[in-house]
Amino acid sequence: MAPARPALALAALLAGLLTPPPPARAGAAPAPAATLIASPEEGWPQFRGPRRDGISDERGLLPAWPADGPPLVATVTGLGKGFSSPVISGGRMFLTGDFGAETRILAFDLTGRPLWSVANGGAWLNQYQGARGTVAVRGGRLYHQNAHGRVVCLDATTGRELWAVDLLQRFKGENITWGLSDCLLVDDRLVYTAPGGREASLVALDRETGAVRWQSPPQFLAESPDTPEGAGYAAPILVRFGERRLLVGCTQRHLYCVDADTGEVQWRRERKTPYSVIAMMPVLVGDAIFSTAPMSGPAGLHRLLPPATPGGKVGVADVWSGQLDTCQGGVVHAGGRLFGSHYPKGRGWTALDARTGETLYNDPEFAKGSLLHADNRIYVLTEDGWALLVDPAAPAFALKGRFRFVTAKDRDAWAHPVIWDGQLFLRYHNTMEIRRIRK
Repeated sequence: MAPARPALALAALLAGLLTPPPPARAGAAPAPAATLIASPEEGWPQFRGPRRDGISDERGLLPAWPADGPPLVATVTGLGKGFSSPVISGGRMFLTGDFGAETRILAFDLTGRPLWSVANGGAWLNQYQGARGTVAVRGGRLYHQNAHGRVVCLDATTGRELWAVDLLQRFKGENITWGLSDCLLVDDRLVYTAPGGREASLVALDRETGAVRWQSPPQFLAESPDTPEGAGYAAPILVRFGERRLLVGCTQRHLYCVDADTGEVQWRRERKTPYSVIAMMPVLVGDAIFSTAPMSGPAGLHRLLPPATPGGKVGVADVWSGQLDTCQGGVVHAGGRLFGSHYPKGRGWTALDARTGETLYNDPEFAKGSLLHADNRIYVLTEDGWALLVDPAAPAFALKGRFRFVTAKDRDAWAHPVIWDGQLFLRYHNTMEIRRIRK
């Protein structure tokens, strides 16, 4: 995702990994399991992978790295300025970058040879310049939202524009401080996004035509009832819970859960921050949702509850709170642990016990950053440019390799790493390295 940063600044686990649920009501059915709804596209078709959880299913990867890192396969340049991650599908790779006053969507073959380049509106020319949103590929089409809310659908083969919607104009919204940063979620019928406007907080667009299929009502600020609560900086996830499909994401001040087929709000949990920044995607942990934000108080785990009556709303119950305040780098759930980095002062990596929220360790050596999990290893890109290989089962932040990818003096190496076909893809603005990590 396109990270945002303030100026001051596969399957579900077995139920036993979480704290025991409260006693069931007499005659009540057991709580249904929750699972992430994956994209059926091959490859790495959207932000943070097929399930949007930062977990790769690749196996046979190097258990450790040589001193200078895994072998370099290719270096790709000409990507423009931007924080989006590569998406890989159908033998092609797609990225976004800002070039002068334009945001462009770029297509390459898997050797890094350019195939096409198409503009999608204006670049982000304010603080922390660079393209934000990562694209999504579905059914031979490519979907992208720029920093000003222009949602576009392109033919993935040719780059031809098929439809476009200006969210802020259409739903009477205003841009947020560091630019709209949504990485679109696309399923078999709909494209989900969040204008945060006076006419809708969230919307679902028809995947084929861009027509509005549902819109959830606007949410207004308690202290300013005429001001709609704007979009957040984090992308949502799609969860199947019993017979329901749920969209779980964040606005500027709330974690929300919405029926993905109707737009009906199921519940909201407030999470205020000093700059109205929630930039970390929610994480599914068993039948619960983990959420945190920078300088917002404790992180929290919130269990999904089945409707109390047939056709009723999905409920929520707080499970635990823990000490982790990740900003834009994401959190990964693996092996009964939650891994992520702290925001204050930009340093510190933490593992939490997913059952209790207990801090298992906190290592302040490396700068905060982005991460993913593959083949029993955590892959990290710190915002100052180090690539790290970490053992997730160790009692401490145990490195199995590291190398200097770039020297990011502005501490803005914010693109999330990607793994596909035994290769690690690392992007820093105009340049991307592809390294072989298969044994």
